[in-house]
Amino acid sequence: MSCCSPEGHCSSAETAAVPAPGTTTVYTVTGMTCGHCEKAVGTAVSALDGVTAVQVDVTAGLVTVVSTADPDDARVRDAVEDAGYELAGRATAAAH
Repeated sequence: MSCCSPEGHCSSAETAAVPAPGTTTVYTVTGMTCGHCEKAVGTAVSALDGVTAVQVDVTAGLVTVVSTADPDDARVRDAVEDAGYELAGRATAAAH
């Protein structure tokens, strides 16, 4: 199954800017290549309890999560893996 449109168009645009309130955590995710990947990961992580915003940067392989409290990494990992990608861990400050 392709993650691009039937016409062969793929998007690597970033999602909208993440609002400031809450706890911000950045994760490294591997396997994302286009807009479908961005949407799949963003939708999966957004569905987690306490998550108020998600920004996916396909090009950098980063997922920024804003939540009401420190997120449960295992739950984030499960959501990312259920979407078909791999959570490599929390990103280091130098990565973003």
